[in-house]
Amino acid sequence: MNPPDARDAREPDAREPDARALPPNASPLERRPNILGVGVGLVLVAVLVPLLIGRSSYAMSLAINVTLLALISSGVWLTFAIGRINIAQGGFALLGAYLTAVLETRFALPFWLVLPLSGLGAALVGALIGWPILRLRGVYFSMLTLSLTEAARLAALNGGDLTHGASGIPNLPTPFTGENGYLGLYAVSVTLLLGGVLVLHRLTLTPIGGVFRALQQDEHLASSLGIPVARYRTLAFALCCGFGGLGGSLFAVFLQSVYPTSFTVTDSTNFMLYCFLGGLGQVLGPLVGSLGLFLGFQALSGLGAYQSLIYAALMIAAMMVLPNGLLSLRLPRRRDAPALEAHP
Repeated sequence: MNPPDARDAREPDAREPDARALPPNASPLERRPNILGVGVGLVLVAVLVPLLIGRSSYAMSLAINVTLLALISSGVWLTFAIGRINIAQGGFALLGAYLTAVLETRFALPFWLVLPLSGLGAALVGALIGWPILRLRGVYFSMLTLSLTEAARLAALNGGDLTHGASGIPNLPTPFTGENGYLGLYAVSVTLLLGGVLVLHRLTLTPIGGVFRALQQDEHLASSLGIPVARYRTLAFALCCGFGGLGGSLFAVFLQSVYPTSFTVTDSTNFMLYCFLGGLGQVLGPLVGSLGLFLGFQALSGLGAYQSLIYAALMIAAMMVLPNGLLSLRLPRRRDAPALEAHP
């Protein structure tokens, strides 16, 4: 069997196991939840969480972790929307974390300026890298993005005085100090997550969302209709990387340190799994998946050596029972009585 040539890597093939192989009802931009109801529900939950667990530092740290993981995973959801399986999000989260650390320690910039700069920096790097690599599809693109995550780790490890190698950058300054430090960080994280969900939802309702659906189905057909395919897929990838940079920046401030191993290939895979478990059909999929997987793993901590085994078995069972994610679960409805037919 001859090895695939460059042409095979660039042109989509119906036999390739890419993101288009997902069921039609799992299309990330097809289902649109009621944004008013969802928004009110999320705001209520966000307000109730600190009221219920605000005095528990451990519980608040769990809430912050779930919120930031959902924020980063939301970017991966967007790349699924254009038919790409992205395993590079951990690398861009690491980039955002290091940008925050370097800007705060070397240039003494305030966090409120560093946070948007970290997101914009990750988005810009994502756009520069994404323009050439997004010509690939299927496993070719997936393997390349996986390599990007490892490349980011190696760059941080060999960054010299800029990244301090394996020692990382500890003792980062943070504006979230004192008794309400966790509460302040939680408020910022929730605000960014809700804003990100709203942006993604509104994006699906615009003509850009229609273009993304077209790219997911058939890029060649979209190009034949005059759509600048390269521009729109780069836009989606840049937004994805921006989400990763913002989440990585907040994680660095949350932990007050960053190391080359802060985000690895395992984290990139988890970001993708959060989308799968929550459901690719709705914009809230990453949030639901992050909540289920992260808290589920913590709940199994008492199992010791069997924690990972039981966790993996439960995750596989959930995906087999609900292949379209947890949000595809519907409560049974009472069947209405059949209507009487009028006969002449």
